[in-house]
Amino acid sequence: MKINPFVLSLIAAIFVAYLFPQLGDVLPLKLLTDIGIGLIFFFYGLKLSVSELKLGMSNYKLHVLIQLTTFLVFPALVFIAYPFLKDTAAEEYWLAFFFLAALPSTVSSSVVMVSLAKGNIPAAIFNASLSGIIGVIITPFWLGFFLDASEGFSFADVFLKLLYQIIIPLILGFALHRILESFVNRYKSKLSLFDKSIIVLIVYDSFSKSFAAKIFNDLSILDLGLILLGILAIFFAVFGLSGWISQLFGFNREDKITARFCGTKKSLVHGSVMAKIIFGNSAGAGLFLLPIMLFHISQLILISIFAERYAKEVEY
Repeated sequence: MKINPFVLSLIAAIFVAYLFPQLGDVLPLKLLTDIGIGLIFFFYGLKLSVSELKLGMSNYKLHVLIQLTTFLVFPALVFIAYPFLKDTAAEEYWLAFFFLAALPSTVSSSVVMVSLAKGNIPAAIFNASLSGIIGVIITPFWLGFFLDASEGFSFADVFLKLLYQIIIPLILGFALHRILESFVNRYKSKLSLFDKSIIVLIVYDSFSKSFAAKIFNDLSILDLGLILLGILAIFFAVFGLSGWISQLFGFNREDKITARFCGTKKSLVHGSVMAKIIFGNSAGAGLFLLPIMLFHISQLILISIFAERYAKEVEY
């Protein structure tokens, strides 16, 4: 498999944050990331095609399964551990896992992997796009049950930030889709590079504050291994469950692939942005990004392997 430059950039950002956490005091990172977040979702809206969304709308059983998997099954699996970890030293790490579980699916890699595996591409586009829109509300809603005002969380304040940093730019972009469609198609790769650059800045900013506050001082290699193990356990549980339900519903091969691939994805873009908006400049923001970054790397590798296998089945 090819080395993913974006993954390397994320690792490099964490390494630089560890060595030089003070760079955030020199550079206007807050201003850059705030503007960047608005532009990310403006461009996201520009990419939403009405015709492509309409094309993928018909298979309602598949859509319901993917959205329930993303926003209900994922959080439910993580919630199982809550009674055992509540009021313990591990509760904060559990909350970071729950944050991961409450996130929407990712668009680009979902569609690319479904295409590679010869799955239902219009349904993948529809569900990944819909998931990103729903997640703007659902993610902070789920977190609101476990964060309270004493921790600086206010759903009203968070929603206002989401409104002017995500929802309004997204709607504006969607409204201008037809006018700027040629611009999006011409500069698609550059827009993707811009998105990733902003995410790298957010990751650096979050981790630099966490390192400066010594948030990770108690995190051992064993703890990191356990976090990765937990991530893989959740991934395979959802992957297996979505495959079983797809079989139960009598989905064809293409729909089963789409259900599995879209239902097991979590968006690092939304995760980074949501962490920035919900947790702001909190020193603990890096902690909440750790599981989603590990999940992002894991899902890229695992889904790539599964996509190759599905594609070979068609060839033979």
